[in-house]
Amino acid sequence: MGNKQSSSSSSSTTNKKWDGNAMSQNDFMERDTVLVLNNDDIVIGSESKKASHVFSTDQSRGVLHRAFSVCLFDSSTGEMLLQKRASTKITFPNVWTNTCCSHPLHGMEVNEVDGPEDVKDGSVKGVKAAAVRKLEHELGIPVGELPIENFKFLTRLHYWAADTVTHGEKSPWGEHEIDYVLFITVPTKDSITLKPHPDEVDDVCWVTQSKLLEMFANDDLLFSPWFRLIANRWMIGGGENGKGGWWDDLDRTMNTDDFCDYENIHRFDPPTEHLGGGGDAGPWLDTKEAPSANGTVEDTVGDASKKQGAYGKIKTHKESKLSQLMHIDEVCSAISLLYINPLKSNLESDNIKKSFDTDDLAFCDDILCKVSRSFAAVIRQLPSELLVDVLIFYLVLRALDTIEDDMTFFASNDEKVKVLLAFHKTALVDPEWKMMGCGEGDERRLLEEFPKCHSVFAALREDSRRVISDITLRMATGMAEFVGKDLGQGTVDVQQYNRYCHFVAGLVGEGLSRLFSASGLEKPALATELYLSDQMGLFLQKTNIIRDYLEDYVDGRAFWPQTVWKKYSASGDLGYFANPATVEHETAALNCIDELVTDALELVPDCLSYLSKLRCAEVFRFCAIPQVMAIATLDKCYHNKDVFSGVVKIRKGMSCALINGTTDINGVHSIFHRFASSILRQAELSRKKGFEDPSYERTVKACTTILELTETEAKRSGSSVVGSTLMLSTAAVGCLTYKYPNGSNTTALTTAIASVGMFSLFKTSFMKYVGKKGVSSLMPASKLTEKKEG
Repeated sequence: MGNKQSSSSSSSTTNKKWDGNAMSQNDFMERDTVLVLNNDDIVIGSESKKASHVFSTDQSRGVLHRAFSVCLFDSSTGEMLLQKRASTKITFPNVWTNTCCSHPLHGMEVNEVDGPEDVKDGSVKGVKAAAVRKLEHELGIPVGELPIENFKFLTRLHYWAADTVTHGEKSPWGEHEIDYVLFITVPTKDSITLKPHPDEVDDVCWVTQSKLLEMFANDDLLFSPWFRLIANRWMIGGGENGKGGWWDDLDRTMNTDDFCDYENIHRFDPPTEHLGGGGDAGPWLDTKEAPSANGTVEDTVGDASKKQGAYGKIKTHKESKLSQLMHIDEVCSAISLLYINPLKSNLESDNIKKSFDTDDLAFCDDILCKVSRSFAAVIRQLPSELLVDVLIFYLVLRALDTIEDDMTFFASNDEKVKVLLAFHKTALVDPEWKMMGCGEGDERRLLEEFPKCHSVFAALREDSRRVISDITLRMATGMAEFVGKDLGQGTVDVQQYNRYCHFVAGLVGEGLSRLFSASGLEKPALATELYLSDQMGLFLQKTNIIRDYLEDYVDGRAFWPQTVWKKYSASGDLGYFANPATVEHETAALNCIDELVTDALELVPDCLSYLSKLRCAEVFRFCAIPQVMAIATLDKCYHNKDVFSGVVKIRKGMSCALINGTTDINGVHSIFHRFASSILRQAELSRKKGFEDPSYERTVKACTTILELTETEAKRSGSSVVGSTLMLSTAAVGCLTYKYPNGSNTTALTTAIASVGMFSLFKTSFMKYVGKKGVSSLMPASKLTEKKEG
């Protein structure tokens, strides 16, 4: 199973000391690392200040990033402090604007990265910390004079503007930001120290509303486009919300939430004079299409509104349909798995129907498909004497994980911990227990209709119930340990990384081993293989964590160990690797992921050892399928920069081929040999090209160990090359010799695929007869049961 649990989205404090007085404007552009966002204000990576502000044909509106705008008022007079940006500024010089406007950064000494829950509750301590830092740098206001708790977060605006007024209609610079508007008041203007930095500010002045309107009307004065938007839309004269301007009643603005809008992001195209730029950008945010950070429609997975965390908010890297069809062997595997030799469901067996309430079991099966389609098929093919036990085990742990994952339902972490630790005594004891309003989508439905799961759970054998209850308690205890930990920057070290994986996946492996033994389908000794069970779970969980880097980082609960990634992050922030833009940047990201993949590969010998101890064919397949998917995923992730800009997945056809190859230990060994060879080739090729990988020797050792363990079956499977060649030949003949009157290419391709499918059927049957007969030591559950009864 292996679910990744959530934590606070705030990043950990890092050791990076930022000294604005020691840097030039060019230094800021090169060294400052801004927070790259998607259209929903989710942090998806980092970028230099320079690269994010470039307007070009490649990025017509720059790169969307987070910003803040501070408006500081003298509460005794109602005046607001304006600044005139210095003439030496690279973007929007010589313009009047609000008190201070800049960017929160990655890797600051005081964390400046806020997550969705920080926005939802209005705390945004990261943005406020950035504001305090820049107010001191630009205006010389000492940190202690403007306490962070005095800032009022009001709303967010998404805007873009080319700096055409300064640099001409083809300006190479501009802004593209989701801007957090902050208000703060001081008793009098004399209560703060003002020492403007000459490289940042040319002038300052305190203005009333009427004075500001006069300045707006003066064509000789330039104003920043973002400040004009804020002032005209919300600050002055009633505003667009009809509740009066924020500046009209500062006491109400600062002491109530009447004007606060933390849910919406208000989007604006710029005034006409700020259209254009190096990419000739035109109106965009007012159009019907929902844009992404770079102006394209994002390819997202699933319905983000019905999934917890960052699921569905990160793009998926996938091959085109044509590319997938070019892998003819995988197309054959898909045909075989779907139509010729599919995974058989045993859910309709007589003893299951007699043992459990039909409606409740139907709900459990339906919700399993909704919350985990990939696990549903491998669970259903289990023998009837084990299937429902594992199905309920999965759903119980998924319900527990949903509780732990919800970052807004509970009033405090202490309340969440109490619910987690009591779950085995409430949900698994009380037949009426349920939880309303926790989680999202189908996970919420699972909790709200949990009595149906309890009904099936209560009808399980006592030994199965005991195993499920025990693992549930121990997993909840582990989750409780991590609830209060700040995982925004990952786990502290490899030891904590392993401990986390043990709680959420290793314990699942132990529970499954005990259920296998309790069913009588596996030997009692398997229940005592705690170490191997744990290692197998860790292998799956680490693979998920490696693949889901960006998704987890965006969700604010990452798991990459800091003792690994900090060796490679120049900014001291985990987001440094996201969307690498330079060779140095990309090299660091690849070094990091290569080390983590290698760490996971070192678990493979124990995984193979565990599989070799199984005797039931269906149990073996249940365990083997996730394992071969994991090694294929590691191969996909190794030295792959796509991991840092989205989610990488193996082809569906490849998944089918892998499933077809899990009928015995020989097939599994062949698969592991194939992908260990692939990773080794990639490592050696990169080295030949001059790539210096600190983990190279370790990677070679891990892959070599796997190859040595699986060498025998790899040689035995050499004949499959001949089979693949024959299948390709059959496909070619189908395309070339079968002619239709309309000359349809589609029809010809269909004919080819059908020809391949027919040959695949022949090959499968033939290989079963001459190649596999008598090789496997596995026995189907029916034979084991007969043997036991005999």
